[in-house]
Amino acid sequence: MRRSSDLQPEIADESAWWRDAVFYQVYVRSFADANDDGVGDLDGIRSRLGYLELLGVDALWLTPFFTSPMADHGYDVADPRDVDPLFGDLDAFDRLVTEAHAHNIRVTIDLVPNHTSDRHPWFQAALRAGPGSPERARYVFREGGGFDGSLPPNNWPSQFGGPAWTRLPDGQWYLHLFAPEQPDLNWDNPEVSADLARTLRFWLDRGVDGFRIDVAHGMAKPVGLPDVDPRAELGSGVRHDNALDPRFDDDGVHEVHRMIRKVVDEYPGRMAVGEIWVKDDERWARYVRPDELHLGFNFRLVEAEFDADAVRAAIDHSLAAVRGTGAPPTWTLSNHDVVRHVTRYGDGSIGRQRARAMALVELALPGVVYLYNGEELGLPNVELPDWALQDPIWTRSRHTRRGRDGCRVPLPWEGDTPPFGFTEGVTTWLPQPNEWAGLTAESQLEDPDSMLSFYRHALELRKSHQAFTGDELEWYGAPAGCFAFRRKGGGLICALNTSGAPVPLPPGEVLLASGPMDGNQLPPDTAVWLV
Repeated sequence: MRRSSDLQPEIADESAWWRDAVFYQVYVRSFADANDDGVGDLDGIRSRLGYLELLGVDALWLTPFFTSPMADHGYDVADPRDVDPLFGDLDAFDRLVTEAHAHNIRVTIDLVPNHTSDRHPWFQAALRAGPGSPERARYVFREGGGFDGSLPPNNWPSQFGGPAWTRLPDGQWYLHLFAPEQPDLNWDNPEVSADLARTLRFWLDRGVDGFRIDVAHGMAKPVGLPDVDPRAELGSGVRHDNALDPRFDDDGVHEVHRMIRKVVDEYPGRMAVGEIWVKDDERWARYVRPDELHLGFNFRLVEAEFDADAVRAAIDHSLAAVRGTGAPPTWTLSNHDVVRHVTRYGDGSIGRQRARAMALVELALPGVVYLYNGEELGLPNVELPDWALQDPIWTRSRHTRRGRDGCRVPLPWEGDTPPFGFTEGVTTWLPQPNEWAGLTAESQLEDPDSMLSFYRHALELRKSHQAFTGDELEWYGAPAGCFAFRRKGGGLICALNTSGAPVPLPPGEVLLASGPMDGNQLPPDTAVWLV
């Protein structure tokens, strides 16, 4: 890696490589299994770097692989500076980073600063130390309400269902915005920020190129911990309104991000992106101010239905949120917490057709794109049997919410039957459907009409064609159910038809279409690039 003294003016742009990069999210448990235990691991990822290079992505985002009891599949971290044996060890991580860089792929990793595991040494010490101790001051402990302290300190719900408070035998309650096994840290305690800085430097010194900040709108808690307004929308995958839901987006969170940015800036060419479920554009924009995060996930495109007006509104809001901040917009259609977009758009052949169209829309936009592993194969969500479900949302909601397992099923690589080359073991940690035989990477690689070939072609054009420049969009007039925009600068035109009938194409030469064209007409459920 370059040191700051090595950076010359002519490569200053390379030091901000992320500004138009395509990231690929690897859900580590589900990507590739090298030791045949049915769970993906770091050596498994390393074995598939050639595939990722062929796909054409610039960087990886690895979900948590740290020491964890796995109550929330790794987002309950017991040691943020080590690798859980389920996934390998530090040597395996170092090998992965070295070989990824040799393939010209950067590596970014998850950071979980809002909470720890309840098995973390700090929380275990807090349990032993008792009320009022310095050990408990690292977390959010409170006395209960009611005459005998038997009521939770406030009405805050957990994102996974049930109350956000658990009572200990000594009478105190501790806060967990997620599972009880994930106690929230107290960010007013200087030990907490010092420990995160140590974690950042530990991984930066090992060569990581950046971080994805989990629950980046969390961490800071408001004074007095006021109740959530009953009118607030609640649950995971909801953009939060701080005026109604004080659990998130407290103004104090920005001090945390300034600290993170200060540490990351000690290492030239590194970056941080935040998971920011914040509703208001102006409040969202604060997270990507010049001294805070380099990038922020804006989830409006994830939330938009397959409807031209809804997608255009999502794009306009996302562009407006970063305008004036100096940060590029960050686009994504799926991740490990939401229903895969093939399924959201209608499932089956219609879902895949619309997913291809939306991939062209996303990749035509200025800024940064995050792909979720398997979307390049056209994978849908899987309707798993009850016995297979493992997400804590399923148990915490008393089996009323099925959780996120359906978008986390291990990838199909080759062959005609499960486990499709994911492992040489007998089973996978979540079962794969037999119907995925036609969606394996192997079956799609040589098929020019496959989703995988389509993604490879689109990514190559995005990287190499001169039309993909300019930070602003110009919208064309378009029939109902359609839109068309042009990239100011390079001149790329992208048109989308979500209506039920063909519409005339804008003028220009077709560069790539998401499906078969109809002369000079754009068919329904189709997008096209023109120059």
